[in-house]
Amino acid sequence: MSQAWVIWLIIAAIFVVAEVFTSGFFLLWFGVGALAAAVMAMLGVSSLAAQTLVFLAVSVALVVASRTIFEKFINRPADANRLRSGIETIVGQVGTVVESSRGALNEGAVRVYGSVWTAFPAEGEWPLREGDSVAVERIEGNAIYVRRTALRARPFAEISEEQSNG
Repeated sequence: MSQAWVIWLIIAAIFVVAEVFTSGFFLLWFGVGALAAAVMAMLGVSSLAAQTLVFLAVSVALVVASRTIFEKFINRPADANRLRSGIETIVGQVGTVVESSRGALNEGAVRVYGSVWTAFPAEGEWPLREGDSVAVERIEGNAIYVRRTALRARPFAEISEEQSNG
């Protein structure tokens, strides 16, 4: 009897241990695929090609299945009725361009609630000009994407005074 199943168990153990040191469920599925190949070897399938095919088929199928399942449950759209807090509150707020666009990416600066942010015009917008009123459309990393608006930004001192009195 061939001892190929022992080699497949060692490979499975290596993948499972390596999974502990990574940040996603990726290597785990190759460990499960190696276990499936080990079972095939223990059942008497002596063809290394068949064992390898089972290993690859099970591994790839589990990776694809887990990605679609995790994507469905983890990447849910935000509930519009939930309370926004932290940086999420800046989306939809009106700010003032304090530094016009420059460079190939049209990078500028926008003041929103007293803080100056690196800003880019949203898709379809013209480069930013100093003094323009803009609404924050989205946040990506430490930059905001803005779109021009007819609304004017309220001075930060006015907002702070309103909050301390209210």
